[in-house]
Amino acid sequence: MGPYCPIYGYSSIIMVFYLDQYQDNILTVFLLAVIVCSFIEYVVSYIMEKLFSARWWDYSNRKFNINGRVCLTNAFFFGILGAFLVYIVNPFINDILLTINTTTLNIVSSILLTIFIIDFIVSIGITYKLKNTIKKFNKDNTEEITRKIKETIENRVLNRRIFKAFPNFKTNILTKFNILKEDIREKRNNKQ
Repeated sequence: MGPYCPIYGYSSIIMVFYLDQYQDNILTVFLLAVIVCSFIEYVVSYIMEKLFSARWWDYSNRKFNINGRVCLTNAFFFGILGAFLVYIVNPFINDILLTINTTTLNIVSSILLTIFIIDFIVSIGITYKLKNTIKKFNKDNTEEITRKIKETIENRVLNRRIFKAFPNFKTNILTKFNILKEDIREKRNNKQ
């Protein structure tokens, strides 16, 4: 798991390609950055929740949020960072890239793309494995479930990386685990 956050990367790429044409009006750049980034954050939150059955972030406790997926505070900072990207970061990086010869740039880009794709595949695999961990247990054996969840969550370096990047994911997994344990206890009590 590399130090990448695709949601920010894709948002940045979209802003660089589409907001450059509005450079003559900083307010327009700011507002479009708010809209683009908030839209992407909302869609990604929705898709990830459907794919992994877990909410990866939740802004429900913040004012002016939409379904806990986006909030006004983050949108404001997206606007500021979008303007910073369009007016300062992108021109600076373009100046540097123009000094590098095309062959070197292609080689470096290919290597970075390969690393990113491998990281993406590994990350998705780990995330699905975590999602499916609870489903694989014998639901009548609480001790086995407890042991396996702790082993999966705590003993793997890559899983710890996911939980650092997405702290709410761990909370959701543990919440679902606790609900599962309670269901098992209720079923046992009902049988007795």
